[in-house]
Parts: sequence; structure tokens; C-alpha cells
Amino acid sequence: MNKRLHLSWVAATSALLLGGCVGPNYHRPAVDLPSGWKETAPVATAGPANAALWWRNFQDAELTSLVERGLQDNLDVQLAEARLRQARAARGVVIGGLLPGLTASGSALRGVAKPDAATANTFQAGLDAIWELDIFGGTRRNLESANAAAEAARANLGDVQVTLAAEVALDYLQVRSSQEQIAIAQENLSAQQHTAGLIHQRLTAGFSSALDAANADAQVATTASTIPPLKTSLQQAIHALSVLLGHPPADLVDELLPPGAIPPMPPAVPVGLPSDLLRRRPDIRAAEAQLHATTAQIGVAVADFFPQFSLTGTANYQSNVLRSLFAADNLAWSAGPGVTWPIFQGGSILANVRVQQALRDQAGVTYRKTVLVALEEVEDALVALDNEEDHRKALAEAVVQNRHALELSTSLYTQGQADFLTVLVAEGSLYASQTALAQSRQAAAADIVALYKALGGGWDGDGK
Repeated sequence: MNKRLHLSWVAATSALLLGGCVGPNYHRPAVDLPSGWKETAPVATAGPANAALWWRNFQDAELTSLVERGLQDNLDVQLAEARLRQARAARGVVIGGLLPGLTASGSALRGVAKPDAATANTFQAGLDAIWELDIFGGTRRNLESANAAAEAARANLGDVQVTLAAEVALDYLQVRSSQEQIAIAQENLSAQQHTAGLIHQRLTAGFSSALDAANADAQVATTASTIPPLKTSLQQAIHALSVLLGHPPADLVDELLPPGAIPPMPPAVPVGLPSDLLRRRPDIRAAEAQLHATTAQIGVAVADFFPQFSLTGTANYQSNVLRSLFAADNLAWSAGPGVTWPIFQGGSILANVRVQQALRDQAGVTYRKTVLVALEEVEDALVALDNEEDHRKALAEAVVQNRHALELSTSLYTQGQADFLTVLVAEGSLYASQTALAQSRQAAAADIVALYKALGGGWDGDGK
């Protein structure tokens, strides 16, 4: 026996004597978490980050309906639910390995033993029992791994639900933002058409030039050209929502095509502490469960170094006459312990232990990376939300000033104190700032959604 194999045997035996099961016991790895969030946002508040039904905070009945229908009917959610059922069924298979097994058999044969012998009947019925004794805990480690795999599947279902809720909300925000931008474009188009009509009247009366009329017509055409792409974006967002809800693309057109406003910002988002993410984020829970499962598989592999004990028993009736098959004289039985012990496997057992250790190490790296990404997503959402709020306030002021500038330029033009180019610039600036403000309101709401998603909102942790 080489030195490495001897050390593996010593380690496995020590684990058996100390804990009753071979292989390492699972402990959650330590991760370096900050005590608080570096970034802040106007709506971020202290307190536990309990945001399971965060979409209701937008106070929009249509959004609430869409998200909750999506959680019920989305195909990715249904797929994740099926995988959870599979993991739980697989756990049942492992549990069966801890219990005794009983197999019944029977046969009825007709034939001859020798060419010149008479034809005879042979009837047989029997029971075979076996119980694999989990002396060294390999099967218990396998059950531990199966339990962790089921928990990982449950957390993966939660991760799908978190992602779905966010995607539905973002597509809904796109629908409402497109409708608001279409309304802004149509309002500006109507005002610009009115201005162009006045310029043509002034041209007929000799008070305006043909250049002014051409510029006014060009402004009208430019604004009109922005509406079809917005309608395309609106329709595509509705189609995306329909598919997320598990329906054909056009199913929600009649429901969502009537214009609606972008939902108002929630008054507060309880972000909690960074340590809350370990409990709230289902992807972190899934990564930790996977680490637990791979750790337990090391014990399953180590158990192959040890003998396997079993209790077996058989009872068999055999007779040439069916009616007397179960007579006492026709019974043959046996019972006793059995043992199998792999003496030489060409190093495959030790190699399998190393495979499982490497898989455990990979799962540990994945877990730590998942935690870091979660921290990054929350910080990113907080800084985006904070800066977008400043952006929105500046744009709101820009709309006020551009509207005032348009009124002044129009008045000065009609008085002959300014050229028509000044009016065109003011009209274009007002339209651009109004559109940017609508986009900023959508972006701020989307940042709220991103923050809720980063906090693990949309999953209550109860599973199914």
C-alpha cells in the first residue's frame, strides 16, 4: 500500500470513529462581507430586506396581475418546478437504500429431464430479502447529498421566479414608457403642425419667407418620424410580456394597448444588510446547497474503501404438484450475513475521492463568486438609482425652462424681434427634454426593479 493510499485510509477511519460517517462534515464557508452598503439611494431604508412581493409597492394593479400570472404560467418556472420534483424523487431513491429489500419470485415449468423420461411439472415460489447495513455511513452521506441537491433545486426555482418577476416588470415599464413617449411625440407634432400652418399663412401674406416654411415642414416631418419606432417598441414589449406569461405573442395586445402611466416610484426599499443576502438571494442559497451536496459526495466515495455488510435471507418452495407447493416439506431457506470488501481496484477508489474533492473545491469557488456578484449587483443598483434621481430632477427643470424658452421665442418671432430658427430650436429642445424625462422615469423605475432583484425579492423562500 503506497503512502497516499495509507493516509486516505487513516483519514477515513478517523472520520468514522469521530463522527459515525466517513468523509468531511459540511460547514458553510466564511465569506468577507461588509458591515453596510457603500452607496445610498433616496428610497433605500434600513431594516430587513423582506421584499417577496415587491411589485405591489408600485401600486399598479396591471403590473401586479402580470407578475403573478407570470409566476403561475411561465414555462421556465414550470421547468424549474419539474426539476425540483425530480430532485425530490431522486432523494426518495436514496432513502430506499437505507431500508431492507424484499423480492418475490415464482415460476411454473413443464418439461423432461432426459429424452426417455416422462413429462413433469415444476412449480416454484420464493422470497429473497437483503439489507445493506450502512455501517460506515456511505449511504447516509449519499442521502445528505440528495437532500442538499433538492434544496439547490428549490433555490434554483426561486432564482427563476426572481428573474421572471424582474423581466415582467421591465417589459411592462417599457410598454408604459413607449406609450408616454408616443403621447409626447403626438403632442409636440400637433403643436408643430399648428406652427407650420401659421408660417404658411404668414408666407401667403408676405410676412414669412419660404425658408421659414420649409424649416417648419421639416420639423414636423422629423417629429412624425419618431413615432413609428416607438410603436414598434411598444408592440414588441407587449409580445415579450405575452411570451413570459406562457401565451402567444399577440394575446396581451388588447389588454395593454390602451395607454397607461409609468408606475410611481415606491416610497421606500428596505435594503437590509449585506449579510441578509446569504439568506435572501436564492442563487446564493443554490450555490451553497450545491457545495453541501458535493462535500457529502466525498464521504460517499471514501466509503468505498471499507467493507460492505449485508443481511440476506431466502425462502423457496418447490414442488411438482401445485396444490402442495407450500407444504412444509417443500421449503428450503437460508439466512445470514454477507460482506464484500474491495481489496484492489487499481487506484480507482482513491481517484474517485480526488474527483469529488475537486468538485467540492469548484463548488466552493462558485459559492464565493456568487456572493461577490450579489454584492456588486446591489451596489450597482443603489448608485444607479441615486444618480438617476439627480438626472430626473435636472430633466424636469429642463422641461420647465425649455417650455418657457419656446413661449418667449414664439412671442419674439411674432413681434419681429427674432428669426424663426430660434423657434425651431426651442421646439426641438422642448421635445428632446420631455422625451428624456419620460425615459428617465422609466430608468428610475427600472433601477428600483434591479435593486429588488439584487436583494432577492420575488422569492419567499418557502418553495413548493
